[in-house]
Amino acid sequence: MRLRHIELINAVLRTGSLTQAANLLHITQPAASKILAHAEAQLGFSLFRRIKGRLHATPELDILTPHIARLNQDMASVRRLAENIKRHPQGHLRVGCAPAIGLGLLPQAIRHSRERQPGVVFDVHTYHSAELVERLHVRELDLAVTFDAADHPGMDKTPVGQTELVCLSAGESADCAGKAISLEELASRELIMLDMHDRAGALLDDALSSAGLGMRPNIQVQTHYVACALAQAGCGDTVVDAITARAMLRPGNVLRPLDPPIPVPINVITHGSVPRREIDLLFIDQLRRLCRALAALSYAG
Repeated sequence: MRLRHIELINAVLRTGSLTQAANLLHITQPAASKILAHAEAQLGFSLFRRIKGRLHATPELDILTPHIARLNQDMASVRRLAENIKRHPQGHLRVGCAPAIGLGLLPQAIRHSRERQPGVVFDVHTYHSAELVERLHVRELDLAVTFDAADHPGMDKTPVGQTELVCLSAGESADCAGKAISLEELASRELIMLDMHDRAGALLDDALSSAGLGMRPNIQVQTHYVACALAQAGCGDTVVDAITARAMLRPGNVLRPLDPPIPVPINVITHGSVPRREIDLLFIDQLRRLCRALAALSYAG
């Protein structure tokens, strides 16, 4: 099938009429009929049947429809990207990040970057680590900001800083703020824990296991900000990265560093075969500056 076939099929699905589909695509009705006939000849089956004057998808087309919808979304993304390139020659940066980074670190980095380069357009996507790497592989992202410290084939990894895991509690005295909490005390509490597929969750699990402190979470979640929201609702304490914890901090919450500390590296991942542009390098520099500033903040302050 060709893209022109896909466009026509989608237009007929939307309008239920070959004439209206032709109008939507700014072509003549005979041209639309010819395109549809060519698509059906290539596929070897009918795509539509006429019922009470309207065209309805055949069972065969029903099977293809979800794939056609995804292709149309991809085509729309290409059109938007081309329009952005035309309207914003200063640059267009497609950034992917872990959900936790999207809440705390990334908004500030984008604000500072746009202050330095007002014409740059940002396209932001949040995924977990494996999805970020896959999106980089297929060139859907220019760079990804993640807690992932693994080396991925074909990818370049650039450290930009680190945060650390902290305990967030909604039920402790304010006098405890900033005072370190041991892993032993942590293990005795009702905890909301991050899934082991999350880098921070895996680091905490490794630390507890190394200390001989096996435990079962009362609640397990996939994202740092959901863990914080559950803690604030009184469902227990949680351990998340400090950047997210500060971004989610509410009156009555207490943050405490862990003893021993559990650092969480922050890295930028890019495709190894794609040269970095000036806007990429400037954005990475902003991330480094912000990581240093955030690392200097006090938990008690």
